[in-house]
Amino acid sequence: MTTPSRIVVVGASAAGLTAAEALRHNGFTGTLTIVGAESRPPYDRPPLSKQILRGTWRPDRVTLRRPDALTALGADWLLGVAAVALDTDARELALADGTVLPYDGLVIAAGVTPRRLPTGHELGGVHLLRTLDDALTLRDGLLAATSVAIVGAGFLGSEVAAVARELGLDVTLIDPLPNPLIRQFGDHVAQLCAELHTQHGVQVRSGTAVTRLTSRDGRVTGLDLDDGGHVTADLVLVAIGSTPAVGWLTGSGLNLADGVRCDQTCLAAPGVVAAGDLASWPHPHLGRMRVEHRMNATDQGTAAARTLLGAATPFAPVPYFWTDQYDVKIQAYGRTGGDAELHIITDDTAAHRFAALYSTDGRVTGAVTWNLPRQARALRHHVAQRTPWRQALRHAATT
Repeated sequence: MTTPSRIVVVGASAAGLTAAEALRHNGFTGTLTIVGAESRPPYDRPPLSKQILRGTWRPDRVTLRRPDALTALGADWLLGVAAVALDTDARELALADGTVLPYDGLVIAAGVTPRRLPTGHELGGVHLLRTLDDALTLRDGLLAATSVAIVGAGFLGSEVAAVARELGLDVTLIDPLPNPLIRQFGDHVAQLCAELHTQHGVQVRSGTAVTRLTSRDGRVTGLDLDDGGHVTADLVLVAIGSTPAVGWLTGSGLNLADGVRCDQTCLAAPGVVAAGDLASWPHPHLGRMRVEHRMNATDQGTAAARTLLGAATPFAPVPYFWTDQYDVKIQAYGRTGGDAELHIITDDTAAHRFAALYSTDGRVTGAVTWNLPRQARALRHHVAQRTPWRQALRHAATT
């Protein structure tokens, strides 16, 4: 494989920045260009729904690197301009300002975009949360609101519900599924999540969907639900998931089934790799995955960079994610939820302590804990080793 001399990174967030740093660390001395649709330098997204909304962090604290560290990369930074088209045959990337960038190697790390409701987003008081600017606008809205409705009870919606309650607001959490976070953790843990929110005063409206937003004088006043109910709210957050930001890749020849489809080394096409939220790849133990979590962005950015430089190895991480809600830190490894079988290790919900393993075909594929960080790290070993679940339970009982 010929070492590239011109590499372009599309996406100036965690995955793209890590890929750029890994390229330099692994000896790439050629031209490096980093394209970002946002005008801000790379920043961290997990604090947006927690510390930034609470007001406990200043906005500049989420910045991932100091200016001197970014300068030291020796990269051309093209921020505030989006990629709009890719020609993989000519190896050219087109930008929204008319610039065409030739490349020998390309890292696609453009992330995801939030899903929207069919109507209502033009109303005042209706918010999405993806960017730092979104978070700051939502923070201002929360400080002026009295009642909040959150559409979508995944990680983002659940975290914002917790912050809004901490700010003293009336909060309703709405989702068509039976309980919050059921896709991520399965029935039992989802029920615990519902109880956690209920205990803190959130009105959890599960099993019902929004049919329309109501308004007065251009501002949202509430939501009509398909069970015939109505929720009054002067602020609405729509947190119904996201889609890979791949529209600009239509016609490129890349496989765009659920993001950018890659092989096990993050290679999507000759000279093209993908990393982060939009990258789909076959994990050797957990099957094909696309992981929208912060730690995966960092790990996959590094792996994608090594592939471009001819040092490809199968990308086989132990996926890790966490969420902070009220006084609970939920940590998880591997593949959780879905059709996996749950095996409870610790169940002290009164003290907000819980630990469990997930198994498929007799072997551990995932683990989840509440407020048990030491046990979380211990259970990670069983996920990594694909330990038979009975053996893992015996081991957990003696440690």
